[in-house]
Amino acid sequence: MSDPQDPLAGLDLGGDAPRLRSKRFAGGVATLVADATGLDADGRAALEQRLKAAGLAVRQVQEVRVALTAQQPQRRIVAVASGKGGVGKSTVSANLAIALARSGRRVGLIDADVYGPSQPTLLGSDARPEAEGDRLIPVPAHGLSFLSLGQLVSPGHALAWRGPMATGALAKLLDADWGDTEYLVIDLPPGTGDVQLSLIQKSRPDGALIVSTPQDLSLIDATRAVDLFGKMHVPVLGLIENMAGYACPHCGERSDPFGSGGAEAEATRLGIPFLGRLPLSSAIRAASDAGTPPAAGDGPDADAFAALAAKLLVALDTQPS
Repeated sequence: MSDPQDPLAGLDLGGDAPRLRSKRFAGGVATLVADATGLDADGRAALEQRLKAAGLAVRQVQEVRVALTAQQPQRRIVAVASGKGGVGKSTVSANLAIALARSGRRVGLIDADVYGPSQPTLLGSDARPEAEGDRLIPVPAHGLSFLSLGQLVSPGHALAWRGPMATGALAKLLDADWGDTEYLVIDLPPGTGDVQLSLIQKSRPDGALIVSTPQDLSLIDATRAVDLFGKMHVPVLGLIENMAGYACPHCGERSDPFGSGGAEAEATRLGIPFLGRLPLSSAIRAASDAGTPPAAGDGPDADAFAALAAKLLVALDTQPS
C-alpha cells in the first residue's frame, strides 16, 4: 500500500516502471535509481529524460536527480595470439568475431595490436569512437562492435610507445562501454611481452586461440605463445593453421608453399585441440584489403570461419568452471 505522505507514491513512469529500483524524496528533491541494463548511450539518455519529466510532474518536486545502474553481463573474453607476426592473426580475429556475431551472439572486437592496428582496414570502417565521460563507445561494423588504436591515431603515424604506454592504451580499450557484449575477441600483437601480460593480469581471458602457419619458423613462436598462456593459467582453446595450402586459380593444382600439417602435428604434440585450417587464398586477401570480410558474406570462406566459430564455442563451453 502506498504512503499518502510520500509525494512519489503516485509517480507515473508508464512503461519505465519495471526499471525503477528505488525512489526517495527530501527537501523538494526526488532521487530516482533505475536499471539501464541493455540500453545503449542514446537509450540511457532517453530513459533519464523520461524519469526527470515524470518526477517534475509531481507538484511538490522541485528537482529530480537520476542515477542509472546496469547489471554486468556474463562476458567471455577470447585472446587471439600468434607469437609471430605475418601469420594472418588479425584476419582470423576479425572473421571469427563476425562469424560469432552471425551465429546470434553479441560480440565485441578489440584491436590490441597497438604497433600495427589493422582492424579498421579489415572491417572497412574509419569511424572514430565517441566518448561518454572517460569511457570510449565502440564503433559498429558487420554486426559487431570494435575498438582499435588505429581509430585514434592518424594513418601512417608510428606509435613509438614504451611498454607502459601500450598497456595503458589496452586498458582504455578494455574499460570501454561494451554494453551487453557476450563475447569479447581480443586481437593481440605478436610476441609474449607487456601487452599480453597486462591483458592476462587485468582481464584474465576465458581462453586463448593460437594462429600459426604450417611452417616450422611460425610454429616455434606459436609454441612460445602456448607456453605463456599455460604459465599464466589461461586455457588454450585450440590452434588454427592459417595459409594451409594454395589452389592455383588457373589450373586448380594445389601446392603447399608454407608446408602442410605442421600446426596439427604441433597441436597433437602439445596436447591442445586443433580447430582447423584455412587456405592461403587470394580471395580472402582481396576481401580483407577491401574491408569486406569473407565471414560477413556467403560461400566456402564464410563457411570455414563459421565452422571455426562453432568449434570455439564448444571449446569454451567444455572448459572446467
